[in-house]
Amino acid sequence: MADKRDYYEVLGVQKGASDADIKKAYRTLAKKYHPDINPGDKDAEAKFKEVNEAYEVLSDADKKAKYDQFGHAAFDPSAGAGGGYGGFGGFGGFGDVDLGDIFGSFFGGGGSSRQRRNGPQKGEDIEVDITINFEEAVFGCKKDVSFTKYAKCSKCKGSGAESGEAETCPTCRGSGQRRVMQNLGGMQFQTTTTCDTCRGTGKYIKNPCQKCRGSGFERISKKLTVDIPAGIDHGKGLVVRGAGNDGKNGGPAGDVYVMVSVRRSPTFKRDGYNLFCEVPITMAEAALGAEIEIPTLEGKESYTIAEGTQTGTTFTLRQRGVPIVNSSRRGDLYVTVNVEIPKSLNEKQKELLREFAKACGESNYAKKKGFMKKDKK
Repeated sequence: MADKRDYYEVLGVQKGASDADIKKAYRTLAKKYHPDINPGDKDAEAKFKEVNEAYEVLSDADKKAKYDQFGHAAFDPSAGAGGGYGGFGGFGGFGDVDLGDIFGSFFGGGGSSRQRRNGPQKGEDIEVDITINFEEAVFGCKKDVSFTKYAKCSKCKGSGAESGEAETCPTCRGSGQRRVMQNLGGMQFQTTTTCDTCRGTGKYIKNPCQKCRGSGFERISKKLTVDIPAGIDHGKGLVVRGAGNDGKNGGPAGDVYVMVSVRRSPTFKRDGYNLFCEVPITMAEAALGAEIEIPTLEGKESYTIAEGTQTGTTFTLRQRGVPIVNSSRRGDLYVTVNVEIPKSLNEKQKELLREFAKACGESNYAKKKGFMKKDKK
């Protein structure tokens, strides 16, 4: 027991981690140390077994609760001699049998609440990342995504046996469980536990398939064409049902989650379904009014600004923003004009501006005049 590492440490998560974090950590490590990726690597094989052992406990709510309270002693058959269960010292030595099974057997239940390992199990989900352009996100597009998945072995058809069909476990006769006698306070009780021979699968593989090494699965490359809906935003995801890893024992395949990253636009800033952009204008255009060009998703358009337009003024173009996903509506486009002050003027230009300023006086600058009055007060 002293040599066994803490299960949370094995998966690299903190105690109290969520089920999703535990699952994510397991998937990452299982892929890293899988025998198919590390053929002949004994160290990787040992770590793969260690990771699976840790996940088997931490992914099961009942086992996890026991482990959090008693540590490895909760699953050590010899722990009872030393009072490994604390106040339940006389109940030691249950291995992976939970108390519900024991009392269920005593009253004739036979541990029916235990999940059978030889029952259908859904395949693991797969996550794929893709990056698209701003315009592709706005208008929608089709993208090909490539990934690898675990599929049923093409040679043994998922049985794991070289002959193509696994045998019924001779120990449990296919039930995946066996009955054992337990001593509770000096009394003998019959309980049900997982079969050691087949580890609860109910199947026995005498000659493992050489291609998949008895796992029943092989890694294959897959390519999918995904429809990206118009209006999708950065960080959003899509789900392709049933395209993930194949299930076990006739269970359904997992799903593929496509996580979308969107490149930034040099022109627009996006907030939800609304767009924002800035357009520079000249002093003359701002003072006299003008017809200016503004960018939109459909291209450049003409827009008339009134005379006396101030820098920082924002105009709103309704329904000219990003299409709302699965809707005919769109967000709005907000255009802000900023007056650009000319630089590097020659003497003639400077003189004309001085004459212009003298002609205007203070009467044309109401904000400045009002500000100076406030400052005096």
